[in-house]
Amino acid sequence: MKKPIRSVLLALVCVLMFGVNGFSQSTPQAFTGAQIIPISGEPINNGVLIVQDGKITAVGGSNTRIPRGAEVHDVSGQVILPGLVDTHSHIGDGDGGDRSATLHPDVRIMDSIDPRSPSFKRALAGGITSVNVMPGSGHLMSGQTVYLKLRKANVIEDMLLYTDDEKTIYGGLKMANGTNPRGNPPSPGTRAKAASMVRELYIKAQEYQAKIEAAYGDESKMPPRDIGMETLVEVLEGKRIVHNHTHKHQDILTAMRLAEEFDYRLVLQHVSEAWKVADEIANSDNVLGASIITLDSFGGKVEAAEIRNSNGKVLEEAGALVGFHTDDGITDSRMFLRHAALGIKEGMSREEALRAVTIANAIMMDIDDKVGTLEEGKDADFIILNGDPFSVYTHVQQTWIEGQKVWDRSNEEDKKFATGGYQIYPGTIHTHHGEGGLK
Repeated sequence: MKKPIRSVLLALVCVLMFGVNGFSQSTPQAFTGAQIIPISGEPINNGVLIVQDGKITAVGGSNTRIPRGAEVHDVSGQVILPGLVDTHSHIGDGDGGDRSATLHPDVRIMDSIDPRSPSFKRALAGGITSVNVMPGSGHLMSGQTVYLKLRKANVIEDMLLYTDDEKTIYGGLKMANGTNPRGNPPSPGTRAKAASMVRELYIKAQEYQAKIEAAYGDESKMPPRDIGMETLVEVLEGKRIVHNHTHKHQDILTAMRLAEEFDYRLVLQHVSEAWKVADEIANSDNVLGASIITLDSFGGKVEAAEIRNSNGKVLEEAGALVGFHTDDGITDSRMFLRHAALGIKEGMSREEALRAVTIANAIMMDIDDKVGTLEEGKDADFIILNGDPFSVYTHVQQTWIEGQKVWDRSNEEDKKFATGGYQIYPGTIHTHHGEGGLK
């Protein structure tokens, strides 16, 4: 009986030691010959990237020492970038709050996401490795967002990005103002009423927070548990970032006013008229940054009528942190780098455009200690391109997450997700105005 048991144990060890790419996670991997754009420094021609145990262990020039026994990948003539970070997406086929109320801080989109959705492959084909998946914008608060690593997974928990100190914070809080959340009761009918409803709920959250503090840990004195209030207290304590859908300049200022009044951290999403209030955005202590979208054809949403693709340039010149997002399915995740290219076309610097799809977005999601640049100690998330990141002729060749190859254009099954249409993504490229419009 010992021999079969020994064989089973040996097989188990092999499964544990060797990943999907056929090598042990503990085996160093070296990527040589490419131009490496680390974002944290100048591009490195004929560079070397070393990864091991899911982390980057070295980035440097051709004289960088390659560890003994390393798996060497010759990627000469290619370009290596950090994995792209998308601050605003709707991939995963999830949903948020409903029309029973207009404020849903208790709702978690992670409870509705399909981890097997082909839309995740679409993002990987575009080089996106980390993403803020949000409920739509049909409500003042549509619910809690979730920050994901696009790892191969059968359950959503295996895709979650966790904070280092508190395992329960998975993302931000989606808010919206302007046209989207207006409507018949219980939705507000005017912009002013919308702001007053948000203000009233945060005041209740402050009162709930005060009761918890007054209890000094005595369970008998604690207020009844309220999961919606718990979420808002996390916002008030700075543990959860508000991601606020907003377009018109007066709505942008209202979102900022509320953040300053209740002293919470805010990422402005879309900000179509950012060019009108760029200085105000840059000078706000509560605004982490502006996550913008660029369009190659305009129309469809009245309050976005004055969107300008020069928003990136204007925000950069004002000194604001700026990032791009896909809002997938408003724009396709496979074409994420095109947003930055259009920003450059309108006057944004190449350096800031690169930051705007990597580290700037990581900062807006509190994950810049893990991703966004190619530096020693960070997660081994990177993409390999066959040319300049902003060339129309360039394609993502491979996408790697934590030292594992998760998408490869040379694999015909993977390539389908880069080139296919509705036959690959049935029903996933769509808009639903009631839950978002330009979400």
